[in-house]
Amino acid sequence: MKEQKCLAELPACPVETTLMLIGDKWKVLILRDLLGGTKRFGELKKSLGSVSQKVLTAQLRDMEKSGLINRMVYAEVPPRVEYSLTPLGESLKPILDVMQTWGEKYKNSLK
Repeated sequence: MKEQKCLAELPACPVETTLMLIGDKWKVLILRDLLGGTKRFGELKKSLGSVSQKVLTAQLRDMEKSGLINRMVYAEVPPRVEYSLTPLGESLKPILDVMQTWGEKYKNSLK
């Protein structure tokens, strides 16, 4: 079973809890990319652009530990690793949709 944070470790404020889980720039972008389906590490790194391998690995591990993503390792040579959203991770889709809508409205307001 995955190690999820216990209730006592979480902030009292639900907004703070959400920010703790996805408040990092890279985590939100990883979620965005995985909403489109399962991705390999290289696909995520290419899509995210300037993220270092070390940072991406750390973010993926943290999100896996939090129960937001699944990591599937295939016993092949060379090893193949794929990442996908868990049902908990997929439940963040409405939040990302609202962020996208707001970002589009903001950009349009600057025209």
